[in-house]
Amino acid sequence: MIQTDIAILGAGPGGASTALKLSHLGLPCVLIDKADFPRDKVCGDAISGKVTTLLHRLDPAIMARFHGMSIQSDVWGMRFYAPNGKRVEVPFPIKSEAGHAPGYVSKRIDFDQFLIDEVRRRPDIQLHLNKEISSFKRQETGWRLQTADGDFTVNCRLLVVADGAHSRFSRTIAGLEKDTAHHAAALRAYYRNVGDLSERGFIELHFIHDITPGYFWIFPLPDGMANVGLGMRSDILAKKGLNLKETLRWIIEKHPTISERFKDAELIGKVHGFGLPLGSKPRPISGDHYVLVGDAGHLVDPITGEGIGNACYSGFIAAELAEKCVQENDFSAARLQAYDIRVARVLGSEMALSYRLQKLLAYPRVVNFMARVVAGNQRMMQVLSRMYADFDLRLELARPWFWIKMFFTGKR
Repeated sequence: MIQTDIAILGAGPGGASTALKLSHLGLPCVLIDKADFPRDKVCGDAISGKVTTLLHRLDPAIMARFHGMSIQSDVWGMRFYAPNGKRVEVPFPIKSEAGHAPGYVSKRIDFDQFLIDEVRRRPDIQLHLNKEISSFKRQETGWRLQTADGDFTVNCRLLVVADGAHSRFSRTIAGLEKDTAHHAAALRAYYRNVGDLSERGFIELHFIHDITPGYFWIFPLPDGMANVGLGMRSDILAKKGLNLKETLRWIIEKHPTISERFKDAELIGKVHGFGLPLGSKPRPISGDHYVLVGDAGHLVDPITGEGIGNACYSGFIAAELAEKCVQENDFSAARLQAYDIRVARVLGSEMALSYRLQKLLAYPRVVNFMARVVAGNQRMMQVLSRMYADFDLRLELARPWFWIKMFFTGKR
């Protein structure tokens, strides 16, 4: 039996980030995952500047090791395709620490293994893989976690739940049930030799008429590979009666412009589906002696589908609060409410804005109008470039009057 102040369930980006932050704060922890690593994780594979900024500030040597590898492609901007086919390229001039790219695309099998290797560098993190917890028992001083065979038991005062979108603890104990209006279904496939990929490392978002407010994506990877996928909000998907896999196949094989780019492309492996619990609905993400991190806390961005950045950010917040809880010997639900409050302040406003934009992008004519405003409007292009790091500018994008003003400014 293991006795610890802090146990983390799930060793993906959220759990690994929590453990690394705790270690740098001088707090030992136990990190548990049901899988062995390296292991694949179905995802869009995009890594935002949130992740790299947090890791660099934690220890610049972590990102130095990351940049010394060849598991990532740099992201310097985005290509947006409106339903009418209009293409708008938005560069990201904002550089991260040490002048590196503001974002990356890296297969999760590689990036998650990188984080596990970083965890293994820290002697105060006990890493236990291949341990599937089947029992959660509430005790006076915290939680008891146990495998089905009873051979592995952990008693902890604080449980950090970071075991992803299908977290049993989140669903059955914390009460975060799936809500199709705040959930997305997505598919991911790996292709080689997709045509006309950006030489400047731009990722692509295609807003196709029949799947808005969802989108089709192409994210370039190293070695001529690309992460290709399609996602849509679950309730809208059901309302439209679409088969996501058939829709993805149609786009790749028959879409008037996209199919040409796939004529020489090769599908590597299978098409895999995954669910995204969106952060567009406020939910309680803590309770007596526990907090929910990342996808387990339904913290996926409602418009981009990004989960890695919010998982790492919420993990850092959980670790900083855990330090105070240990010092105060207080892991009560009342004390841990501070976690909900800070996550809402730091991430909640972003996700609320994304939800507003998601609803705006549900109308193809609106997306076409927005693309028309941006095309050839240098002032608008500068605004979009700066919005990557400026929340106040992103807030403007959800206001119709902003687009009307920019339209007339552009005409002049």
